[in-house]
Amino acid sequence: MTPAEARAICRNGPPRPTAGMARGFTQCNMISLPRDWAWDFLLFAQRNPKPCPVLDVTDPGSHVTALAPDADLRRDIPLYRIWRDGVLAQETPDATDAWAEHPDLVSFLIGCSFTFEAGLLAAGIPVAHVEQGCNVPMYLTDRECRPAGRLSGRMVVSMRPIPADRVSEAVMISGRMPAVHGAPVHVGDPATLGITDLSRPDFGDPVAIEPGQVPVFWACGVTPQAAVMASRPPFAITHAPGHMFITDTPDTRWQT
Repeated sequence: MTPAEARAICRNGPPRPTAGMARGFTQCNMISLPRDWAWDFLLFAQRNPKPCPVLDVTDPGSHVTALAPDADLRRDIPLYRIWRDGVLAQETPDATDAWAEHPDLVSFLIGCSFTFEAGLLAAGIPVAHVEQGCNVPMYLTDRECRPAGRLSGRMVVSMRPIPADRVSEAVMISGRMPAVHGAPVHVGDPATLGITDLSRPDFGDPVAIEPGQVPVFWACGVTPQAAVMASRPPFAITHAPGHMFITDTPDTRWQT
């Protein structure tokens, strides 16, 4: 599946998580904010690069990104979230009407951990949510991000159960890609992050953890949505967790 074919499915088909689609090409989180909030978010991302690694920023009012010049950021994500005063007001597969409410929106494309999953799978490391055909589980932690301007909030993490004898390899593979969250922020006991129940993720779906596997946690690009909920900007558009923007950019671009 090419990125263009994957985006056509996202645009025209029923909403579905994008993990495993157009394997080998970068997927992105997205947040779009009115221009007068854009500087605050850019500073927030700069101060919190682990959960918010920015890959591209659009001009105000533009719905085009250099990461996929023929794509439309208003329609090529399978499911969008519309936020008003920090409250989730709507989920929709087409954000064109909402976009028109604020002609000065600035969009931020943020690295996604789905990008390094191709490396895990190529190494024979299982990725539970891909195998189980569901969304990746994501959790709101008790770790506060560094505030910036009017924005603050706690870090969100994604979790993948990894066989104990492959954890160091998973850390090495993901660590080569800091632009898409890089190495994990924690391995093992979820209570260290303030997570009380792995079977009840705050976003996404729970996954089965098999004997011999340990939970491994990566910083997650849903963190900006936690900041929206905490800081209550008047308007924002984001992707729905797990429903990413698929770019034309090969994963290898971000390897170090």
